[in-house]
Amino acid sequence: MTHVFKTIIWPRKRQLFLGLFLIIISRLSGLVLPGASKFLIDNVIPSDNLDYLKWLVIAVVAAVTIQATTSYALTQILSVEAQHLIAKLRSQVQKHIIQLPIRFFDNTKTGELVSRIMSDVEGVRNLVGTGFAQMIGGVLTAVISLVLLIYISPLMTLYVLVPVIIFGLISLKAFGKIRPIFRERGKINAEVTGRLTETLGGIRVIKGFNAEAQEIKSFEAGVERLFLNVKASLTATSFVTSAATFLLGLASAGIMGIGGYMIMQEEMTFGDFLAFTLYLGFMIAPIVQMSNIGSQFTEAFAGLDRTEEIMNMALESDAKERTIQLPHIKGDIRFEKVGFAYQEGKEVVKGISFQANEGSVTALVGTSGSGKTTIAGLAASFLNPDSGIITVDGVDLRKITLESYRSQLGVVLQDDFLFEGTIKENILFPRPMATEQELLQAVKAAHVDEFTARFEEGLDTLIGERGVKLSGGQRQRIAIARAILADPRILVLDEATSNLDTESESLIQASLKELMKGRTTFVIAHRLSTIRQADQILVIEQGEIVERGKHEELIEKEGRYYQLYTYQARI
Repeated sequence: MTHVFKTIIWPRKRQLFLGLFLIIISRLSGLVLPGASKFLIDNVIPSDNLDYLKWLVIAVVAAVTIQATTSYALTQILSVEAQHLIAKLRSQVQKHIIQLPIRFFDNTKTGELVSRIMSDVEGVRNLVGTGFAQMIGGVLTAVISLVLLIYISPLMTLYVLVPVIIFGLISLKAFGKIRPIFRERGKINAEVTGRLTETLGGIRVIKGFNAEAQEIKSFEAGVERLFLNVKASLTATSFVTSAATFLLGLASAGIMGIGGYMIMQEEMTFGDFLAFTLYLGFMIAPIVQMSNIGSQFTEAFAGLDRTEEIMNMALESDAKERTIQLPHIKGDIRFEKVGFAYQEGKEVVKGISFQANEGSVTALVGTSGSGKTTIAGLAASFLNPDSGIITVDGVDLRKITLESYRSQLGVVLQDDFLFEGTIKENILFPRPMATEQELLQAVKAAHVDEFTARFEEGLDTLIGERGVKLSGGQRQRIAIARAILADPRILVLDEATSNLDTESESLIQASLKELMKGRTTFVIAHRLSTIRQADQILVIEQGEIVERGKHEELIEKEGRYYQLYTYQARI
């Protein structure tokens, strides 16, 4: 609560104070009508004074005009500011999430993160928007009305206050129970959105295995959970509203009885009774309204709790630790006794040491799950070692700023991600300001022109979400062109030729050779034929280097590499 006040409410104090000022004027002008009604009945009508009547009508019209104008201005100032804040908060949350470590994304669904960014911050509109001002204005109106009610009839006011206090206690208890329900709703909503995003993303697999029915069932189960949560919160809020109706109804019945008796006994005028009834409405309306605002606030705080949870997560780049800028990397990379585990006690990489000299090609081979991709991820700074040290040009990689390192890093991954848009936009992704000549050189080097020449739109062809309109080989060549254009010093090729047919592979082998020239390269490949030219081959088994050397040396050894190579040759 204190954090929310400091970071969200207090920085907007000018708008909120202005809103408060407007709501005070609006509510005070609203109180003119009950007073005018009493004056009309008790003074103007009995005296037959038309002059009084004229001024009374003018005063009421003026009060109503002021009320309408201030109400409009209030909505404009606070509602617009609330929406502006929502936009800023969404940007802040997205900025924070995108800078979190890769590990976080491996464990969290995309749709869940979308829900966190788009939905969780929505509630602040009730804190900064009209909700906050209405609450303060409501309290103010209720207090002024209460003073006026006591002035008219202390006995009737005392009778009214009993049900109002009971209602207040019920509300406090109810909202204490509702907040965890709203927190849970945000969580369920994120899970359902996450699953839905996955379903739509994997539609080909779903249809390929005729699994529509189970996906429909899974989504229905999620929606049902969401419904039950909403039902629980509606039950609690409707109980509060019903309690208000019942208790305030009792108060009204009592007032009719007491007021009627007092008028008969001539202890109260009819004008006083009318004013009392109208002022009572002014006191009770904000209290009922506050029960709605209370549930909105509860929802807002639940969403902000979840947002704060995300914002408190440590970023990938530690500004205190990562202080060294490397303006130009030569590309000498050294692993010294590097160990890494995704789960505590289950090391995937165990005390690995090797040197990758500037401009050299290091090939990582081994069976699936041996730790090759993890080693490449460590070299790319996607992961940090749990033990040991990785140095770049003699500097500890953990101390180099990620921006200066990754601006000189290029990656071509096994399942390379292409963005919706044109082929040209995807190739220009790492360097949007590259010249036309640089773009065409990259296109030619990766043999992308070999297939774009057949497309009517050429490089301006739209490729669909994740590049679904292209073949695996075409997607991979675009990814290689992207890496060529980035002109990196360090290159990570993870299964870069796995999606290619024989013809595409031969085309790309030449372009990869061009791309790797003069760059420190890490190649992961199941097709051992693609790494025969490597400067060093590291054979990885269960997270350890079991063999190292050049292709010919390892074949001569007739060890693990020889087994892998001859097995593939037979296939």
